[in-house]
Amino acid sequence: MIDTRRLRTLRAVADHGTVTAAAAALHLTPSAVSQQLVALEHEVGHRLFTRDGRGVHLTAVGKIMLGHANVVLAQLERAEAEVAAYTTGEAGEVTVACFATAISAVLSPAIAALRATAPGLQVRVLDAEGDHSLAMLLDGGADLAVTVEYRGGPDAADRRLSRIPLYAEPFDLVLPEGHAEAGSATLVSLAADTWIGPYPGNPVHDVITFACQQVGFTPNVVHCSDDFRAVVALVGAGAGVALVPRLALRDMALSGVVVRQTPGPDRRVFAAIRRGADAHPLLRPLLSTLRTVAASLTSD
Repeated sequence: MIDTRRLRTLRAVADHGTVTAAAAALHLTPSAVSQQLVALEHEVGHRLFTRDGRGVHLTAVGKIMLGHANVVLAQLERAEAEVAAYTTGEAGEVTVACFATAISAVLSPAIAALRATAPGLQVRVLDAEGDHSLAMLLDGGADLAVTVEYRGGPDAADRRLSRIPLYAEPFDLVLPEGHAEAGSATLVSLAADTWIGPYPGNPVHDVITFACQQVGFTPNVVHCSDDFRAVVALVGAGAGVALVPRLALRDMALSGVVVRQTPGPDRRVFAAIRRGADAHPLLRPLLSTLRTVAASLTSD
């Protein structure tokens, strides 16, 4: 009989690529993770991983087992959701991993609305960029992630996740007052400028870089911050130009800068839950309220 806890360990190691990283995500010691893998290989009767330096890679049998693990774990999520639905489902805590702009734009208004419609639902919020929040969700550190599409991330066909689209957000150009292109700036007209943006690895960094490459240049990102208020402040100080998601500019002091709408990229924001958890009584009202708040953004 295969222990489902070992299937979770298998998936974590496959996701993170090293025993040490998987152990940290699962709040176990590396020794405990290694023991789980050895026990699973004994249960299956085949090698599931090969080691390459500090990393590990799935064997052919390991890939087969991972596919089945995703199905089994999704079914367990579904069973837990149905059991929870059988009880009242009126009270409990949901942990949400969400990036800062979406916390302000959709999650905080949703929490406020839920006080009236689902007073027993407690939402615990973890500020996490999109590339981190999905890992937290899959590792069990969050029940729901609000995140963005990004290169290298899980796609819509990923069998581990259920995705709920929320909104698409355009980017605006932010330039210092007095910039030569302030009146008619386009991406290509700023090819020679110094740029300000998030660190590499942040999904927004990838969106900005890809958008600029589409019009023929790679932005010279000299100043880095994941805080868009800091990005705009640096633009206002004349340190460079930036592309900033439009909702991040809402209610922000825009002293010393000019904001220009321009044809270009957008970021597609969605909620994600583990496959099988769709019917969970605590997730249903939260997802419904998030969709309602997100719809109001596009109608403003």
